[in-house]
Amino acid sequence: MLIAERRQAHLVNWLQDLYPETANSLGCRFLKGYIGHALIYLRDRSLRAARANVVVGERMAELVRSSGTAPERVHVIPNWAHDEKISPIPPALNLLRRDLNLQGKFVVGYSGNLTRAHEVETLLAAATQLRNEPKIVFLFIGGGDRLTALSDRAKEHGLPDSFRFLPYQERHMLKHSLSAPDVYWLSLRPELEGLVVRSNFYGIAAAGRPIIAITVRHSEIARLVRQHECGIVIQPGDAQALAAAIVVRKWAAVPGKCSMRISLGSERSAVGKMCLIISNSVKNRTAGSVLESTVRRYMSGAPRRKSKSAAGDQQLAQFFKAE
Repeated sequence: MLIAERRQAHLVNWLQDLYPETANSLGCRFLKGYIGHALIYLRDRSLRAARANVVVGERMAELVRSSGTAPERVHVIPNWAHDEKISPIPPALNLLRRDLNLQGKFVVGYSGNLTRAHEVETLLAAATQLRNEPKIVFLFIGGGDRLTALSDRAKEHGLPDSFRFLPYQERHMLKHSLSAPDVYWLSLRPELEGLVVRSNFYGIAAAGRPIIAITVRHSEIARLVRQHECGIVIQPGDAQALAAAIVVRKWAAVPGKCSMRISLGSERSAVGKMCLIISNSVKNRTAGSVLESTVRRYMSGAPRRKSKSAAGDQQLAQFFKAE
């Protein structure tokens, strides 16, 4: 905020998580008390001073508005998946399933960074109930400080044969990696709702796979699952419902509804929306209209036109200067 004022520039905040509340909820003690209140005060000042605040979910937008930020300065742009690199692959044609000898198995998967924000107790309890189901496999691909801990917990529960753990896969294997599970497990601890959004949801959707969301029913992911009819929502702690969903539900009928690549948008549309929000937030309408025209060409996929003079570039440069 101070840098923007000093340079007479417009401030736009792009929020992926809300801090320090997220750190507080994860047990970061030194951010409680006076230090935490001071950081919240400074953060809220920045939000109110910004020309625009872009968040990745509706629940997060509600929290930002509750800080005293003007509603018209809060905008939601969901995160995205690299759609051109991800596409649904049938299990019979999936190279990773073949290499892991998962043909004929029902695979419950997770892909991404596993952290303290995830609620894993419900999953472990459900896996324990399904320990005598040899055709059910829990496949975790990624990293994070909780991946090794989950592996250790699975061994403690006598479930080493039920779980498979793999590191992040090479980029050329991404579509096979994301398409390997039959259904995905996603979770979020209730106290983090609105502070964090599970952005790996979008890669799963691009791969056309259904989702079992272990979250409170009013959560961001629960809203998306219901809106797009791409899975079910189960309350944290209801291991019996999770086990039943894995065994009983006919997931084969669901994936056709899960490929939401157009409705959820893409990297191109997200970047375009961000630029349009910026262009609409400035007083210099000439510079704003130049940027808006450029952005709309970008969003449509049209090739960039070369400027015949320096005037256009000068207008865009002035766009980032406060009046």
